[in-house]
Amino acid sequence: MRFRKSQRDETPEVIIVSLIDVLLTIVIFFMVTTTFNRLAPLQISLPESSAEARDRPAESLELSIDAQGRYYVLGRELVNTQLETLKRALLDAAGGRESPPILLSADAKTPHQAVITALDAARQLGFTRLSFATARAEAESKR
Repeated sequence: MRFRKSQRDETPEVIIVSLIDVLLTIVIFFMVTTTFNRLAPLQISLPESSAEARDRPAESLELSIDAQGRYYVLGRELVNTQLETLKRALLDAAGGRESPPILLSADAKTPHQAVITALDAARQLGFTRLSFATARAEAESKR
């Protein structure tokens, strides 16, 4: 008695389920381990002034406002432009100091309301040592 082999075309099968598991694991690994950095730091075009430049105190808090009115405390953008959010960020950055010096760097095209809100937040927190960052006026620097 002879047994016949079946003459079917046996093509190799690729099991997709295990490949999907491996790919998902790799994607999750890259998502968890990747850090996202902003390529360009905050760009602020400071207003001009003819006043003499002073050295910035080392312990000062830097509060920046860009041309769209977004706030940055110590270089980190706040989640919104509300007064309470700004006050909380300033308190956290102060680290328990009563009245740290604040250096306000506002873009020349910043909406006036954004600067007033920043000043109001500092006043409500009792921060009275405030200075404005400016660029040297072009006409004055050529003398």
